[in-house]
Amino acid sequence: MSGNTFGTIFKITSFGESHGTAIGGVIDGCPAGIKLNFDFIQSELNRRKPSQSFYTSHRNEEEKVEFLSGIFEDITTGTPIAYLIKNSDVKSGDYESIKTTYRPSHADFVYDAKYGIRDYRGGGRSSARETASRVVGGAIAKHFLQKHNISIMAYVCQIGNIKLEKHYSEIDLSTIEKSEVKCPDIEISNKMIDLLHEVHKSFDSIGGVITCVIKNVPAGLGEPVFDKLTAQLAKAMMSINASRGVSFGEGFYSAQMKGSEHNDEFIIRDNKIRTKTNHSGGIQGGISNGEDIYFNIAFKPTATIFKEQNTVNTNKEETTIKPKGRHDVCFVPRAVPIVEAMAAITITDFFLIQKGKVL
Repeated sequence: MSGNTFGTIFKITSFGESHGTAIGGVIDGCPAGIKLNFDFIQSELNRRKPSQSFYTSHRNEEEKVEFLSGIFEDITTGTPIAYLIKNSDVKSGDYESIKTTYRPSHADFVYDAKYGIRDYRGGGRSSARETASRVVGGAIAKHFLQKHNISIMAYVCQIGNIKLEKHYSEIDLSTIEKSEVKCPDIEISNKMIDLLHEVHKSFDSIGGVITCVIKNVPAGLGEPVFDKLTAQLAKAMMSINASRGVSFGEGFYSAQMKGSEHNDEFIIRDNKIRTKTNHSGGIQGGISNGEDIYFNIAFKPTATIFKEQNTVNTNKEETTIKPKGRHDVCFVPRAVPIVEAMAAITITDFFLIQKGKVL
């Protein structure tokens, strides 16, 4: 299966299935000499792991990462970093009922159409379980970015019709992890939790939106045509399970604005070229301009719901399905560290590309 590697210089390849022996990854192109904090890496995995709340999957995985290569005395050696995360809490029997039946809005049918075979246990390779491998890669990328004072923070700004209307600059981003749903506004967070209780009781699911903010990115990262920074960040975000849209800066609201309203005028601040406003979201012409990079990612509702639905089976017969298993009422809060990880991998990759271009 192709398409399992992301990046140009800093590359991550993930492997494994939801109910296989393990998932894992290989990172190639990571610079040597980076001192790793393994407690931090584990804490990033813990932010993504299931069984954190009533609205998340009750699959109970330890999420313990085991590094196999590329690290000596806690320092990266410049060689490929290989790692494993073993699957310990699998209940493959829950998926026998869908062995020959296609779940609505899942990858079941398209995997059969593409490969003629599929691992139906928990969705196999299409499961969000795969994203734990990305979080490890993102945590290592964050170590690199920290050396250059670049920080990445993401938070939930919307679940269903409950929306945080404040701009990220008006929010104390340090409070994100204090919220059960990773929304840095107590009032809105509580409303989101109330909504999730309602959806949970109705055996349904719901989607939402995540905002990501990247600070202190230097001007000049990104390529001007096909590999724009916006394009690669969008690819990174759209590769995450259930993502359905990405918008940068003012996003779709830009279509309602006039040029005189949207243009970011240049000024001199602290003897540096800056912009007075940041409607562009820190990227112009596909290249970072030194301002904060910010964007939104929309996620659809979790496809598995515990309600009877119409579908068809592999014999092209119409039937009904009422799935079993352990699934998130809302996957969005658990996607926050995944968004940060993919952003970190992308920025690290472009940073290393740029270092090879400018003396």
